[in-house]
Amino acid sequence: MSKKTTSIPSVIKPKKKELIPLVTHFLSQNNDKQFNYKQIAAGLDIRGEEGRRVLISVLDKLRDEDVLLETSRGRYRINNRGLILEGRFERRSNGKNFFVPDDDGNIIYIPERNSKHAMNGDRVRVQLLAKRKRADTEGTVVEILERAQSRFVGILEVQKHFAFLVMDSKFLSNDIFIPKEDLNGAMNGDKVLVEITQWPAKANNPVGKVIDVLGKPGHNDTEMHAILAQYDLPYSYPEKVGKFADLIPEEIDGAEIARREDFRDVFTITIDPKDAKDFDDALSLRKVSSNQWEVGVHIADVTHYVKPGDLIDREAENRATSVYLVDRTIPMLPERLSNGICSLRPHEEKLCFSVIFILNDKAEIKKSRIVRTVIKSDSRLTYEDAQAVIETGKGDFSAEILQLHHLARQLRERRFANGAINFERYEVKFNLDEKGKPLGVYFKESKEANHLIEEFMLLANKNVAEFIGTAPKGKRPKTFVYRVHDVPDPEKLETFNTFILRFGHKIKPDGSKVEVAKSINSLLDKVQGRPEENLIETIAIRTMSKAIYSTKNVGHYGLAFDYYTHFTSPIRRYPDMLVHRLLEHYLGGGQSVDQGPLEEECKHCSQMEQVAANAERDSIKYKQVEFMADKIGKVYDGVVSGVTEWGIYVEINENKCEGMIPIRELDDDFYELDEKNFRLVGRRTGREYRLGQPVSIQVARANLDRKQLDFTLA
Repeated sequence: MSKKTTSIPSVIKPKKKELIPLVTHFLSQNNDKQFNYKQIAAGLDIRGEEGRRVLISVLDKLRDEDVLLETSRGRYRINNRGLILEGRFERRSNGKNFFVPDDDGNIIYIPERNSKHAMNGDRVRVQLLAKRKRADTEGTVVEILERAQSRFVGILEVQKHFAFLVMDSKFLSNDIFIPKEDLNGAMNGDKVLVEITQWPAKANNPVGKVIDVLGKPGHNDTEMHAILAQYDLPYSYPEKVGKFADLIPEEIDGAEIARREDFRDVFTITIDPKDAKDFDDALSLRKVSSNQWEVGVHIADVTHYVKPGDLIDREAENRATSVYLVDRTIPMLPERLSNGICSLRPHEEKLCFSVIFILNDKAEIKKSRIVRTVIKSDSRLTYEDAQAVIETGKGDFSAEILQLHHLARQLRERRFANGAINFERYEVKFNLDEKGKPLGVYFKESKEANHLIEEFMLLANKNVAEFIGTAPKGKRPKTFVYRVHDVPDPEKLETFNTFILRFGHKIKPDGSKVEVAKSINSLLDKVQGRPEENLIETIAIRTMSKAIYSTKNVGHYGLAFDYYTHFTSPIRRYPDMLVHRLLEHYLGGGQSVDQGPLEEECKHCSQMEQVAANAERDSIKYKQVEFMADKIGKVYDGVVSGVTEWGIYVEINENKCEGMIPIRELDDDFYELDEKNFRLVGRRTGREYRLGQPVSIQVARANLDRKQLDFTLA
């Protein structure tokens, strides 16, 4: 920070006119940095509540006049940008268009007439237009640099000489025109995948061709394929990749077994969900002394079978993850590998990459090593089986399961004592009939059996990351793939703290990582079972950063680990395959790999993880709407789960189905959005609808095409 420019006597209330030149001068002198209002106040020596209030008002004014850029909520820098900018085009679901610049500056409104047919997510070059007084900055798209999406899903409407694709999403402003010769056998009313082939400059509608006929709307397979197609995710496995997988021999070569540590005679089990087929992890246990145990975390050795650049590898890299929809799994690897050769099925010899720990009775690590192994699992248990053993102390392998549970429980307690954050979320699951129709909803919660597996997987992931990430003194660590979770933004923590004060709660928004994390855990414990529990948990999660893959290690804040990676699920995650290959390379004495290409891989994997999560969320939403379709007119108790300018979202308590009360239904007043306090407030009556508020609703409409439930207030 540069030297203080001018200070304002704290006893005198600063005037706006005096402050404007001081603020612009201060930020101009630090034009490559961004500051929040507290840092600017300190830089100008403004003290006292009144002075700060005037400063915030000045910052808002300068931002609205485009003198300053608000780079993220509450952070400012001087506006030294030119008239031509590059960034991302956003077409919002309310029909408005915005440009999000690469320089993190204020978003810019783009009228439809100036959009040059840009589509949601496109990279564009924009020219800023002359600003009208008291109006938002506007821009015009001068060039589309890169299309984000060229394929769209919708219902085909066939006319006499041509056809149109009518889309569910609002992210394209016009229907797609399809010449008769490009229908690819599709019929009127079919749900289809269409690719845009051209968009002539003077035409209102893009021109496209049918790529695939998904089926008739409302059929389960059609709708699940439509969700995958919408996110450009594959819904079938390429035949040539499947044939390539068929050539991989199932038998293990004796020479390969001889090269590995042999765990075939050591007690080993897998514990997985009851519907799982791809068992990619197993645990072994043996006593090595009166108070020491050897625990092996054995992970399917996928990279022994899948070689860099082969057909299976290229397909897996492109997919980057398995996708879990409500009624199906879209595997990253061909089923011959994921459910067969690599799956750690009981009573079969399997190749593994393993982390072997020697732990004492207090679950303290005395030794560890990373080795290639061969195992033979004694049993395949479901989480329910293992939970029954933990609860009753009886059943097959009860002594071993109880010992593993005893160690895992101590690992877990220690992790939370070190500042890990305990977000225990339930999963919404559906009971489906043979046609995929939802018959009921249930909630899946984590119990001790889940925690047992989770703790040993976390331990292995942490150990592998530490092994590579902690270099000898004076040497740089070798390039690696980390799973990182950055510390929360202090501004967001401050806002969160202010918000929860109204419920009589508080956290420690500053201090050491452990202190802040412990205060969040304490808060989450306190709100359990209270009316505000759901609300505070939701906003706490939103306050956190997102976990991503990166070669730049910043630690994992949520787990309170300085080093963390993903090593334990190579059947369903490509980053784990990358980690296995890097481990093999470094264990064999290899040099540090080039960081650039690996960082690009990390970005791709993080992006695909998000895409898969969106598709999964859409499949749940579709099933929720389908489940509620025969409940129109029924009244339910719920809680406000989202607040926007177009309405409020409400989650029904008994089945967690979420719908929206459109703003037009709140016709007793003119409501304004108070974003900071997560609420809508009536201008005349002062009535408010805030996040977490209990409400009674009536189900009004269930629109399957839009995956949307509409409610009215009961």
